[in-house]
Amino acid sequence: QLQLVESGGGLVQPGGSLRLSCAASGATLEYYAVGWFRQAPGKEREGVSCINESDNMTWYADNVKGRVTISRDNANNMVYLQMDSLKPEDTAVYYCAAEFSPFCADVVRAYNTWGQGTQVTVSS
Repeated sequence: QLQLVESGGGLVQPGGSLRLSCAASGATLEYYAVGWFRQAPGKEREGVSCINESDNMTWYADNVKGRVTISRDNANNMVYLQMDSLKPEDTAVYYCAAEFSPFCADVVRAYNTWGQGTQVTVSS
């Protein structure tokens, strides 16, 4: 059974960078579509980025496009989210999610497996 663990969050100043990691165990993440989501206090969980299972096509939310890059490391069974030029409004708990499907999606209901989340705080 697939399990996901996020890491790499922390406190960073505006304009800084973080790389979030999503480590998988129990199954081969290469065969799953993977999404990154975030949830700020008092707000709904929203999609940030996702990557397809086979062709590695990607999607980015408009509010992060150009600042965020999702990538796979199949040798290490991981997916990463590189975040640059971070803004205070990027502050949230970030979650990775996976679904045994060829195509990723930007909606919470498309994913059955979730990690526990990692906190990202952007503040001076």
